[in-house]
This record gives sequence, C-alpha cells and structure tokens, in this order.
Amino acid sequence: MRIALGQINTTVGDLAGNVDRMIQMTRQAAAGGAAAVVFPELAITGYPPRDLVEKPSFVERSEQELIRLAAETAPLGLAVVCGFVGSSDSSTGKSATNSAAVLGGGRVLFRQTKILLPTYDVFDEARYFRPGESQSVLPIAGTPVALTVCEDAWNDKQFWERRLYTRDPVEELIRGGGRVLISINASPYHMGKRALRRHIFSAAARRYRVPVVYVNQVGGNDSLVFDGTSFAMDAAGNTIACARSFSEDLVFADLETGQGDGHENLADECEAVYEALVLGTRDYIRKCNFSRVLIGLSGGIDSSLVAVLAVDAVGKENVTGVGMPGPFSSDHSLRDARALAEALGIRFLVAPIDGMYEKCLEVLDPVFGGGPRGVAEENVQARLRGLTLMTLSNKWGAMVLTTGNKSELAVGYCTLYGDMCGGLAVISDVPKTLVYDLARIANRRHANAIPQAVFEKPPSAELRPNQKDTDSLPGYDVLDRILREYVENYRRPSEIARETGFPLELVRELITKVDRNEYKRQQAAPGLKVTSKAFGIGRRFPIAQKYTE
Repeated sequence: MRIALGQINTTVGDLAGNVDRMIQMTRQAAAGGAAAVVFPELAITGYPPRDLVEKPSFVERSEQELIRLAAETAPLGLAVVCGFVGSSDSSTGKSATNSAAVLGGGRVLFRQTKILLPTYDVFDEARYFRPGESQSVLPIAGTPVALTVCEDAWNDKQFWERRLYTRDPVEELIRGGGRVLISINASPYHMGKRALRRHIFSAAARRYRVPVVYVNQVGGNDSLVFDGTSFAMDAAGNTIACARSFSEDLVFADLETGQGDGHENLADECEAVYEALVLGTRDYIRKCNFSRVLIGLSGGIDSSLVAVLAVDAVGKENVTGVGMPGPFSSDHSLRDARALAEALGIRFLVAPIDGMYEKCLEVLDPVFGGGPRGVAEENVQARLRGLTLMTLSNKWGAMVLTTGNKSELAVGYCTLYGDMCGGLAVISDVPKTLVYDLARIANRRHANAIPQAVFEKPPSAELRPNQKDTDSLPGYDVLDRILREYVENYRRPSEIARETGFPLELVRELITKVDRNEYKRQQAAPGLKVTSKAFGIGRRFPIAQKYTE
C-alpha cells in the first residue's frame, strides 16, 4: 500500500479552514499515487480544543465538516483518515468523543473512538471525552489496518516499566488481525520527545512484526508546540519515510517495498528547540490575529535572543525594539541593544524612564513615610518599562513579547506588572544556561547579530547600582541543575543535594523560592513549552497552600 502522511498545521476552532487544508493536501496525495492519506488527531477541530468541546454547536460543526471532507475528496478515489470531535450516542457520560474516521466514496466508512484518554501534564481529555469501549480492524486498500488515536498506541507493556492503563489497544487490534498499525497524533514537542516516539513505535513494529505509520500535528496552539516529525516504519522498526520537523509536510511511503521520502528532522536538539520557539511564536502571533510585535531591549542576552526569534517568526519589518534606559542603566546596555537592532534591521526606539521614575518617587516617598529605599522602589523601574511597552502596544496594535527565562520565573526573579507584562512569554520554559546555547545558534543564523559583549557581561536587572543576578542567586549553572531536578523530575531536596554535591541548605532555599512564587507564575503571560515540565497548564499547584519540602 502506498500511503501519504499529511502533516498539517491546524488552528483550533477553524474547522472550515482545517478541512480546506486537508482537501488541498488530499489532492496532492492523490496526484502522488497514494491509496490513502492520513491526517493527525482532531485534525478537523485542531488540538487541544479544550472547553470548546462543551459547546454543542462545536461538536455538531465537527460532524458536519467531516461529512464535507468526505464529499469533497470523493472524486479523488483514495481513503482519507483523519481525527475529529464526534458526538457520543451514549446515554451516560460525556457527550463528545475523540475519534478517527476513514472516508471514501463520499461517505464515512469507519469510526474508531479513542480508548485511553490522557489526564496528566498538559492533557485533560477525560474532562471532555467519553472513552471508546471497543475497536475493530478495518481494510484500507485491501490491507487489514489497526487504527489508533495517539495515547492508544503509547501503552505497550513491553516498553514501559509502569503503565498508566490496563488496556493495550494496539495489542488488541493486532490480535484481531491488523497487519498495519496507523496512529494519528497530536503529540506536543519537548526536548527528547522525538527520539522517545521513535523508540516506542520501533519497538511496537518489531514486537508485532507490522509496518507502522505515525502522523503527528505540526504548529503552535497557545503554549503547546507540535513538531510534526511524522514517520513510517517497516516491520523491523526501520524508518522508511519521515516528514520535516516544525513545518507542514506531505511524504509518501510504500509499505510493500519499504521505500519512502526522507525529509530533514534537525538531529541537534538545541536546533530543534530554536525551531520550536520560532514556530510557536509565529503561530501564536498569527492565530491571535496580530502581525507586529514589541520587545523591550535591555542589551542583555534574554531580550537579544527573543528579538532574533521574533525576526525569524514574523520578519524584521514587523519587530520593534524599545530601549528604556533608567537611572542605573549602564552605557553598554543601550549601546548593545542598538547594535543588535541595527544588525537585525529592526526598528529601534528609545524611551527613557528617568523622568517618570523620579516623578513616581516624588509622589510615593511621602506615602512611604521615610525610611531607606529598597526593592519596592527598584521595582518601580520595571513597572514603568511595562507601562511603556503596554501603552505602545495599545497605541499601535502590536503584541508585547516578554523576555524572562525559566530560571528567573522559577524563583520569582521578575516583577509582576513590570518585565512580566506582555502577550507571550517566548522563553519562559528556557533555562538561562540554554538561553546562551540558543543565542549562539541565533548568531550562526544571523551573522553574529548579538554583540559578543552581551555574552560576556554578567547578567543584571540593573535596578540598583552595580547590581548582578548573582547578588541574589547562585550561578545559573548551579541554579538550573537544581531547578531541573525539582521542577521537571520532582526530586526531594536531600536527593538533589546528594546527587549534585550542592549544599542542602542552598537547595532548600531555592526550592522555597520556587514554591513561594507560584502566585507570580499564574499571572504570567502564556509561555511556549519546550522542556518535559513547563510552568503553566502542565504544572498545576495551588497558590494558597502550606506544604513545603
């Protein structure tokens, strides 16, 4: 069977637009001689639709667009496999299903409902869908096919030491006569995820001795970035076709001859993170109906990286950098920011905050009632910069991109309603040490646009004379190791101290900072997930709570 893998970028809620894209790609698949074309999980609605599923009209329109897709692809003469939100006919439980359909001859020939509904990390499908109870094999182009929806193919007891579910839908379908495994997915990216998928499905191919077709969504939807990286494997688990990472693609695989298309997948994981951030930024801006962005350029490594990512995402003509020097800004801050803007070819404006800052203190000092100035007065500067950017955003209709990294957000080294102001937190899931690696990639792609001085200067918020981040925090190489073990791996302080060799007192101090700053993180702009555990929808801790490590 010659099969086409239709890796598309869907927009949540744009049902008609998503179907139009599938019709267009189905025509290309037919022209390439495919007997079937396979699209991702919930391709009609986009993933994740979240509470849109609670709207009866949304479910009805999903069913209607499925019928339209069947009708408009009928003359092409090939089978179409896609995901959609279906209407449940059960008298109990949820009224919607996460389903796959096989279309042909203008009709819906087959429906398969997802059985295993993930409810962990960023997933919350049990909130919305009724799980399938039974499944069956279906013939496509004369071949018995085991058709699964994402999680249903991720529960191989031979692969996982501890499984989340008792059922293994793939095993059931293969026992039922399936000779090809097709898995449609909306699997978000994080570092290492692409290799993990290959291992899982290669193991399944070898175990059951069947070819595997894996099709994944691509594109950014809110905080999630989907990398695509669809593939087909032969029965020995060898990859015979693969789609590009982080872009739409259509690839063909012949499951009989073991031949297929091979497109670039970005072997270097840091390069993959860079592409994920560009794609997530572009799609968030575009799908929220913005075209231009604003960035506060401080001359530091974080804002410099965000500026380059923004240029790659929306074009230099749509990016404006704003320098906002204050009373404690160093000379090199404005100089480095201007040099970056000139190298990138973006618009650069300077809006000093000195006058506003002095006026604010003039008003606030009598209210404070005397006493030494401290953090409250320092943070006025950050809030004036936030005010400036958000006012320009309001004036010009441009989205503000925040520039804080994961390390800062973790321990609260950021100012509410100040540097946290904005519509998208581009690097909020990027640890500071990784920021430097990504900035080096940015410079390879943009002829060293980020000045070398930006890499060499000590990180500083510049809210008081000669301030350095290390006045309040350990070095980022130390901080990031502790944060990774606590935030991503949920390790105990004693374990972290023992395995890293760092003082237990330091580990406990930093973990306490993480726990106490949940209130800040829950008021932050949405951020793009690129690690296994990001702050946001995948990490849900109460704000008002007393538990501590």
